[in-house]
Amino acid sequence: MNPEIRTLFPALEQYAYLNSAAVSPMPTTAVDAIVSQLRDVAGHGSLHYPDWVSTKDRGRSLVAEMLRVRPDQVAFVRNTSDGVASIANGLKWQHGDNIVSFEGEFPANFYPWRRIRDQYNVELRLCREIDGRVDIDELLSMISANTKVVALSAVQFASGFRADLERVGRAARAVDALFVVDIIQGFGAMPFDLPEQFVDAACGASHKWLCSPEGCGIIYLSDRARERVAPTLVGWISVETPWDFASREQAFKPTALAWESGTGPSALFYGLEQSLKLLHETGAERIEHHLAGLTDRLCVGLAGKEYEVISSRLPGESSQIVCIKHRGSLTSNEIAAELQERDVIVSPRGDRLRIAPHFYNNGDDIARLVDALP
Repeated sequence: MNPEIRTLFPALEQYAYLNSAAVSPMPTTAVDAIVSQLRDVAGHGSLHYPDWVSTKDRGRSLVAEMLRVRPDQVAFVRNTSDGVASIANGLKWQHGDNIVSFEGEFPANFYPWRRIRDQYNVELRLCREIDGRVDIDELLSMISANTKVVALSAVQFASGFRADLERVGRAARAVDALFVVDIIQGFGAMPFDLPEQFVDAACGASHKWLCSPEGCGIIYLSDRARERVAPTLVGWISVETPWDFASREQAFKPTALAWESGTGPSALFYGLEQSLKLLHETGAERIEHHLAGLTDRLCVGLAGKEYEVISSRLPGESSQIVCIKHRGSLTSNEIAAELQERDVIVSPRGDRLRIAPHFYNNGDDIARLVDALP
């Protein structure tokens, strides 16, 4: 990985920062871009409003290119939760429908489906985790002719398990169900091709692997999903000609852009664009390869220490997230606190310690972590 990338992240001057699955530091290019927009507003008010919209649209195009989809299939929302909830709420439900998912999903990809279960008397079928893995065979066995949605994360937040999206997507398509994927723990760390993976809808956000500020949520809707999911939170820019304020009966946009209800966080889109450019220029495949090397090095370095690797390291199932567990009495919270005192930043997740390097990390960061583990 280009060592110049590392110089863009001031946090690395102090920390072995291995916590991008929670919040990633931002590069200075993103921070400078955000400040430039704020200064523009301070000095000129709304005079350069078209530039703000153009920046947002360039960011949209970069997201679309990285996911291998069309720009009009991508909308910006507040966060992943808003995206998942808008899909769940926009579908037409009836008694007898079921939703298939995983018991350990991050709550953003659970609570919206739980509400549908409770309000519409829909069955929510949850497969299990076994030895740090999502039991994909069990999940597929739960899909039936009455399955309306299969909801799954590309990478699991508490184990790092990486799902075979194409396999699951094919099974969902076979019964005409929508495949809805939470991509937040993968987007920016590995390549996606959502159409080839049979993903109908996807939700994510900016503050993890995209190295961007919080507040730029992302939703992707395929044409197939857009035909079935109605926009339920709409506003003045959700319609086809939003600047025609007098036309009150005009149609909503036929694409994902109907999900953008009003003005957004313009300054944050300036930062998002810069971080996306950096990731795009580096290349998703190159980032994925770099992170595979770092996580392999971590697992080798743990040999002989009082830790077991919980995350699957099987081909096709391993990701840039590695979760470990102390074999003795130390809790994950105790370990994370002790590491933080030594400027090594990771996250406790239940009884596991979650380690999440990104493209700005190097082998020295991994060695520093291994040496600091109590």
